[in-house]
Amino acid sequence: MPIAFEDLGAGGPILAVLAVMSLLSWVLILVKIAQLWHCRSGQPRRAAAFQAWKAGDTAGAAAQLAQGKSPADRITGRAMEALSKGIRGTALDADLTRRGNEELARLGSGLRLLELIAMVSPLLGLLGTVLGMIQSFQELELAQGAANASVLAGGIWQALLTTAAGLLVAIPAAVAAGLFAARIDGAAQSIESAVGELMMLDAHPAI
Repeated sequence: MPIAFEDLGAGGPILAVLAVMSLLSWVLILVKIAQLWHCRSGQPRRAAAFQAWKAGDTAGAAAQLAQGKSPADRITGRAMEALSKGIRGTALDADLTRRGNEELARLGSGLRLLELIAMVSPLLGLLGTVLGMIQSFQELELAQGAANASVLAGGIWQALLTTAAGLLVAIPAAVAAGLFAARIDGAAQSIESAVGELMMLDAHPAI
């Protein structure tokens, strides 16, 4: 038999909040999947660009990376443009650090909200369960122990429903946040590796 919203008692409003949080988390997950899809790509493109750079075709190397979709492609392409113009040393390091931080901040946008949903959802579910249990025992007290056991059991499982709902919201959000954070860390490592390789080639072209 379908459960009406008003039949859920104290857990009803909390379930509504959890439903909104679930919708928000899935929207964030889909957005982040699209955003992070290419964040670690471009290794063959960068390898070809480095070969062109070693051969002296600096413009061609930068042009190859200009078509890349990953942060490592963009940062390395910027480094090539700067080196071609004679910009080196502290000024270049500061510019690349700033741009790298901006790229990582963009990749990490929304991740904190996803982590917050993963942390708060089980607590909201537990709160709904506690409130539901309180309501059930209040009804038992008012009935002076004459309450039907099936009615009491129904109130208890309705209360526990909020805990289950909180976990159902939290688990996908927590898993997604962890996977996204690992992917962003991988993108940061790709940036450092690519820029480091370029600086080595610039300092020692014969390598």
